[in-house]
Amino acid sequence: MKFWKSVVVKLWGTILILVSFVLLVLTFLLLQFMENYHMQEVKDDLSKLANKVAFIMESHENEKLAKDIVFELTDSLTHIIVVSEDEVFSSGQKNSTEIAEEIVQDEKLASVISSKKEVIEVREPQELQSSGSQDHSLLIVGIPYEDGAVYVAQSLMAIYDTSKKTTTYILLAAGIAIVLTTVFAFFLSTRITYPLRKMKEAAHELANGKFDTKVPILTHDEIGGLAIAFNRMGKQLKYHLNAIEQQKEHLSNILSSMADGVITLKVDGSFLVTNPPAERFFQAWYYENGMQENEELPIELKELFQRVVNTEKEQIIEMKVQGRSWVIVMSPLYNQSYIRGAVAILRDMTEERRLDKLRKDFIANVSHELRTPISMLQGYSEAIVDNIASSEEEKQEIARVIYDESLRMGRLVNDLLDLARMEAGHITLRMEDVNVEQFIEKVERKFQGIAKQKQIHLFSSIDIESNHYEFDPDRLEQVLTNLIDNAFRHTSDGGEIKINVKSHQGGLKFDISDTGVGIKEEDLPFVFERFYKADKARTRGRSGTGLGLAIVKNIVEAHEGTISVHSKEKEGTTFSFFIPNH
Repeated sequence: MKFWKSVVVKLWGTILILVSFVLLVLTFLLLQFMENYHMQEVKDDLSKLANKVAFIMESHENEKLAKDIVFELTDSLTHIIVVSEDEVFSSGQKNSTEIAEEIVQDEKLASVISSKKEVIEVREPQELQSSGSQDHSLLIVGIPYEDGAVYVAQSLMAIYDTSKKTTTYILLAAGIAIVLTTVFAFFLSTRITYPLRKMKEAAHELANGKFDTKVPILTHDEIGGLAIAFNRMGKQLKYHLNAIEQQKEHLSNILSSMADGVITLKVDGSFLVTNPPAERFFQAWYYENGMQENEELPIELKELFQRVVNTEKEQIIEMKVQGRSWVIVMSPLYNQSYIRGAVAILRDMTEERRLDKLRKDFIANVSHELRTPISMLQGYSEAIVDNIASSEEEKQEIARVIYDESLRMGRLVNDLLDLARMEAGHITLRMEDVNVEQFIEKVERKFQGIAKQKQIHLFSSIDIESNHYEFDPDRLEQVLTNLIDNAFRHTSDGGEIKINVKSHQGGLKFDISDTGVGIKEEDLPFVFERFYKADKARTRGRSGTGLGLAIVKNIVEAHEGTISVHSKEKEGTTFSFFIPNH
């Protein structure tokens, strides 16, 4: 079935039909021409012969001599019949007598004598009565002369034989032409279809992704131009597909690298594209609602999607999933003039909301911390102005309170300034080569007075590979002072505070442990935040600003170190921080 559909067969069939039609028309016209030509030649020859016989019959008085001359002019196919007023004679060939009788009896032929006009007639076999003349047609020419008429009849069999031979030769030539046409058609078709087959194979390879495939350029005609265009098309197709693939990969990398989640929805609400942050959002939502992943779109997003489709405007909602705040912005996607879906951006706003809460808490805490000393300063100042203090001792006591509260406000303001500079990255470290043992002894001596007063056992343990490490001694002393001061404030009389220093991963690890009241488990994640204060009962009358641990964390991180806390309520607390050796 495929063979008959091939270009070779179609082209061969077209050429063969065209050649056959041309040969058929040419053969018909040629045979007609040959037959008419030979017929006219025979008519002319018979007319000449009849005129010659008539001339002989008129010019010879001796009738017998004239007849003999006439008989010499005949051949096997020609009959001469002379009809005079008193007799009819023929040339003597076979069937001449029967032909002569039929001529005399034929009114049209016999009218030559009376009308004195030439008659040329063709008699078919069925028109002749003589049995001997029924095999072929006769051409009869009648010429009048003075005493009668001369009739010359000749069989047309020679003409028919010539036509048959001519037809045979033409058919033979037509057969040879058809064979040559077939060979030529197949040769031409092969020359045309071979490059086409190569292009077909190359097209299949292009469809399979082999873009380096090239079509051989065999000719420099239109097919060769087509092969050049095909190779150029393959090269351009490879270039454009690579560009599309790179763009797709680029977009995929952008989506994967985005901190925000991206969701593309079809017009029916099903997923089209998601990125990892969006997938994490869905995993958390499915887990929170006890559902299987990819089961369905969250209800809130369904309603948001419907609003976007109905209003054709951007919509925004905020959701809480697993304790995290997500802001979702969804916009319609257009395909020319109609909506084909929507795209949603999911942004995790947990940190922003936390920072916003911290900002509000910071304002409240600063206001709270400043309100008490300001109120006390105002109250005691009014007492002085109003001369409420009657004795010198009362005045001294009021002045002492005002002085202590001003110091407290100064510490708070300084701590706030230090913390602001540190968080802004403006902290400057003065790195020095420090003797660790002497440094720890210096810090320990600062708190020996308080230790004796509260009867708290303060001691240190040092286990280091080298006695010299590089860090900022002033800043690190500030860290240890804050941590040890916290430990004293939260440790009851008779307790124990230990400073443990040891070498760790090329740096120093400090552990400040106490046997105080400890920190509640729910408070542990927030101890390094600004203005953090646990139960006021733990401060035992020595309230701090709530900024010390935040400052400690910033100093440690400025040294590229880390800090952590471990505590159990009523068992004690251990602050640990690591400082790498620079």
